[in-house]
Amino acid sequence: MAQAQGLGKRYIKAFFKGFFVAVPVTVTFLDRVACVARVEGASMQPSLNPGGKQTSDVVLLNHWSIRNYDVQRGDIVSLV
Repeated sequence: MAQAQGLGKRYIKAFFKGFFVAVPVTVTFLDRVACVARVEGASMQPSLNPGGKQTSDVVLLNHWSIRNYDVQRGDIVSLV
């Protein structure tokens, strides 16, 4: 019984170590490199969301290109 409690404590400790490493890495990645967003509404039709209001498109927003000023004519830019 004591061995099972020690094993449980090790798993909890390993989980929290991984959690406190994974969360900052994930937040940094989503803030600096790329994130996923949903496009809804008629503002970008027919390029995005061609089916109307019932459907939505999922796009990858590339933060890396914006930070390096690598935007070219024809690129779609999302502003918040």
